[in-house]
Amino acid sequence: MSAQTQMQALDVAKYMQELGKQARVASREIARADTMQKNAALLAMADAIENERPALVEANQRDLDRARATGMDAAMLDRLTLTEARIDSMLEGLRQVAALADPVGEMTDFRYRPSGIQIGKMRVPLGVVGIIYESRPNVTVEAASLCLKSGNAAILRGGSEAIEANRALAGCIAKGLEAAGLDQNIIQIVETTDREAVGHLITMAEYVDVIVPRGGKGLIERISRDARVPVIKHLDGICHVYIDDDADLDKAERIAVNAKTHRYGTCNTMETLLVAQSVAASILPRLQQAYAPFEVELRGCEKTCELLTGITLATEADWSTEYLAPILSIKIVSGLDEAIEHINTFSSQHTDSIISENYTKARRFLREVDSASVMVNASTRFADGFEYGLGAEIGISTDKIHARGPVGLEGLTSQKYVVLGDGHIRA
Repeated sequence: MSAQTQMQALDVAKYMQELGKQARVASREIARADTMQKNAALLAMADAIENERPALVEANQRDLDRARATGMDAAMLDRLTLTEARIDSMLEGLRQVAALADPVGEMTDFRYRPSGIQIGKMRVPLGVVGIIYESRPNVTVEAASLCLKSGNAAILRGGSEAIEANRALAGCIAKGLEAAGLDQNIIQIVETTDREAVGHLITMAEYVDVIVPRGGKGLIERISRDARVPVIKHLDGICHVYIDDDADLDKAERIAVNAKTHRYGTCNTMETLLVAQSVAASILPRLQQAYAPFEVELRGCEKTCELLTGITLATEADWSTEYLAPILSIKIVSGLDEAIEHINTFSSQHTDSIISENYTKARRFLREVDSASVMVNASTRFADGFEYGLGAEIGISTDKIHARGPVGLEGLTSQKYVVLGDGHIRA
């Protein structure tokens, strides 16, 4: 390692330590802030973003120009693009989070013990949340809003490809905090694009309480492997839709088309379609025709290839692939049992849906499919914090401890025991 490289590494380490120290101090301020002050900051952030629309679009355009020059693929470019509609969504998200009930300080489950004391629980912030994400600049605002409302400080490390837009958004967030009289270090954006910053962030256990990675499988695997801080994560979004024997085929067509084509580059997009043998001949030709205008490449099992012409034979690898592209794998199954078995074998435990008018089968699917979100007669694209009424989400968790599914305000808090006595002593 050259002297210059060593100096750069030391500078990054020092910079990240300083962010950590500032976040820890700021976390104490935001933890005691009242709901009105937090809501005022969120609404002021929305006003700042509205006022800075042209500058945000211009900054994002610089990111897009650089990304295209480096050969970024279409799915990643879509994630990176900050459209007017996505700015509107950010503003609505901020205002929705401001309107949500504040979970901090909520006390529940009080009960008397034989000793006479009362035992209950109080909801409290996690402390300092480190968020590492790629491409999507809207995540900066979503993460900031949820961390702020849930009483946490945040260190946000966006991808280098979105650095211009993230810096512009950071300015809007800072204006919102300042307008509400809050410490601007409550939400900090990592300004360096040096990859070493991530390595420091995920090992600063003295300053960071939890890490939330949002990005590709490689990034999340690396963070899960190397972090010395608890991680809330999901690795893949291998989502399924199963069209049952008792499905309404008009509903099935609408849902299967939406689940695949609404957006390709999201983790809640359907990647595998399962179809019951008894309805395959009726629904699959309709779906092939419906997917044609979207130029979706179909990869089917042997039975599917016998039924449809001009499609590719699926390989074993297709069942466990998150395409994030206009590609769909299709498998004809004997019925509900085989569908559940396939999902529990190949699913990433993110989101899976059944299309059926049979209540008993739907209940079995909900009970037996082991995923964070399980749906009946609905598109997998609904697996989203905004759609679930959380205001926004900081990520999707496929873990089974603490938070599972879209992680909103409650997922960014914990609970501590509260004991109420009146001079009680233990006998």
